[in-house]
Amino acid sequence: MTDFPTFAVSLTVNGRPVTAAVDPRTLLVRFLRETLGLTGTHVGCETSQCGACVVHLDGRAVKACSVLVVQADGAEVVTIEGLARADGTLHPMQEAFREHHGLQCGFCTPGMVMSAVALARGALSDDQIRAGLEGNLCRCTGYQPIIRAVGAGARAMSVLPDPD
Repeated sequence: MTDFPTFAVSLTVNGRPVTAAVDPRTLLVRFLRETLGLTGTHVGCETSQCGACVVHLDGRAVKACSVLVVQADGAEVVTIEGLARADGTLHPMQEAFREHHGLQCGFCTPGMVMSAVALARGALSDDQIRAGLEGNLCRCTGYQPIIRAVGAGARAMSVLPDPD
């Protein structure tokens, strides 16, 4: 087996500067979980199909299994652990998922919430929510509670007006 040289990367993760020497083949999802211990970002398919690993990279929702950590050098990464306030107060989207039962087993939830937060930056109908989340798979909820949660979370984020 060939040894690969390591590369130094520096990025900001959940507001905290991080520097590490990494194998250039290391996926961002593996770096977050195995190097930083941020296990809220889940590994599902590792083929960019399920959305369990969605994080925000410089403000954009990306599937962390499709990004090498060296590609994130200099970037800002926010994981599900970085959404809640330091005092433990949940982000409005997290609270909406809890309140509207947008989760069951919880495996898809971190990626679903991260996708929903990025999606909620614009006005959304239920059809737009469905289309926006089509890259996130859930085997438990039937999606209806998730659709309700995303709508409520978006309203709580002051993106959507309250329904009449």
